[in-house]
Amino acid sequence: MNGWEAVIAILGLGVITLVTRSFFLLPEREVSIPAWLREALRYAPLAALVAVVVPEVIMSQGHLIGTWQDARLYAAAAGGLWYWWRRGILGTIVCGTAVLLALRFGLGW
Repeated sequence: MNGWEAVIAILGLGVITLVTRSFFLLPEREVSIPAWLREALRYAPLAALVAVVVPEVIMSQGHLIGTWQDARLYAAAAGGLWYWWRRGILGTIVCGTAVLLALRFGLGW
């Protein structure tokens, strides 16, 4: 890629970013969203979080983990149990991290 192609690519990406970020600011009146879509969008953050976290927990180097002696599994389970019990995000993070560190440093997993 030469210099002009890079400049054109950067400008094109900038225009695309500007248009997509300002899409909801351009109309003069509020865009109506169907109720079914509004309901479905409630689950988008959870779906995005699951899509990021689950592969990190169950995969290593692009392959499924092959042993039960992986601290990530137990840390995720402990964090999930804490959240189910107390419904608190900070406690979930602290509990999962504590289990992860205990297993990594204590048992060498």
